[in-house]
Amino acid sequence: MTYREFFSHIVDVVEALGATVLLLGAVGALVRFVRNLVTHRVDDPYRDLRKDLSRVILLGLEVLIIADIIRTIVVDQSVESVAVLGIIVLIRILLSFSLEVEVEGMWPWNRWRAGGDDVR
Repeated sequence: MTYREFFSHIVDVVEALGATVLLLGAVGALVRFVRNLVTHRVDDPYRDLRKDLSRVILLGLEVLIIADIIRTIVVDQSVESVAVLGIIVLIRILLSFSLEVEVEGMWPWNRWRAGGDDVR
């Protein structure tokens, strides 16, 4: 087994892990949503579902980007693969910001104005 073949298999495992995070996270968020609907434990279970799903999507994308970075650096070293990685990272950044705004109702850098203590 060559170096590139080994890391190609590693990339496959990391991609499978990312897909698993997305799938299990979505199922977990839906189970929590149904539980909250039935027990009336939260004021707005739909809002909590959206937050949970957004977090799952962001985490899954992070893991999938790791696979893309490994593939670009080790397996497929070409200008085209670097360009694709750049586009993927750009889309992830835009998606992350839009999900943050949708869930929190403000840009991440404006959180301090709303008096939030969770400044990252």
